[in-house]
Amino acid sequence: MSGGPLVVGDEVRDALEGGVGVVALETSAIGQGLPYPRNLECAERMSSAIRSSDAVPAWTGVLEGIVRIGLTDDELVRFAEPGLAVKVARRDLPSAIAGGGLGATTVSATIWAAAKAGIAVSATGGIGGIHLGPGADVSADLLELARTPGMLVCSGPKSIVDAVATAERLDELGVALIGYRSDRLASFLVREAPVELEHRVDTAQEAASVLRSALDLGTRSTLLLCNPIPDAHAMDPHEVNEATAEAERRAADADVRGKALTPFLLAALAEITDGRSLEANLALLEDNARLAGEVASA
Repeated sequence: MSGGPLVVGDEVRDALEGGVGVVALETSAIGQGLPYPRNLECAERMSSAIRSSDAVPAWTGVLEGIVRIGLTDDELVRFAEPGLAVKVARRDLPSAIAGGGLGATTVSATIWAAAKAGIAVSATGGIGGIHLGPGADVSADLLELARTPGMLVCSGPKSIVDAVATAERLDELGVALIGYRSDRLASFLVREAPVELEHRVDTAQEAASVLRSALDLGTRSTLLLCNPIPDAHAMDPHEVNEATAEAERRAADADVRGKALTPFLLAALAEITDGRSLEANLALLEDNARLAGEVASA
């Protein structure tokens, strides 16, 4: 695609035409999920991990009224500048394009754009889901995962959402959860949640085979390849639960809701844990990018 409101960058287009693996990446992790300048570090680490797996990173975002798949390094720097990019879910794309500003795409917008461009593999940290507490916010990611083909490598639902309720909703929506070398659902900052998984793969080649079968069958949903955080960076579940509860209290006191909730909670977690959650997040993002690159190459 070389024109219109969705444009694929030269390197990504050449990779797709040449049969080289490509991994789509969301810019919301850079624009809202991580503080500056650690977000730039994250972008570099994820891109390097994908390239080390013989695949090409395709950072995705809205720039000057166009959804761009395969941002250049200079373009990506703009998304990392604090407060410059707005958060854009799939439902927000028409307004973001018409507005002509800078839009950092979430998982829902990124996998939609990736599918349009013919990219089957994407990577993120943790997916959104059903937040804790009464009147809980529900991520727009869930419905998009149910209607967009491909595979998303992630570390399960973010620690700030209800993992059990999120898994149940995904099951209801027909989204397959596949454990990578694990029989339990990955749980973002900790190794696992109390959710048993029916499906498991132990190699990137096995994951690629499942993805190929899904695409051949025409099943219209995303396969979630749930990759637990590396052991060396996993946090204590009790510490994460306590920190999450405190972050939720702070959000309630500040009346933070909607799109602003997840960035607020992640920043609060980092502060409450003296930065340990941030380091864990960076580690799992890099590891997921590496695995996604291996799947795309396979």
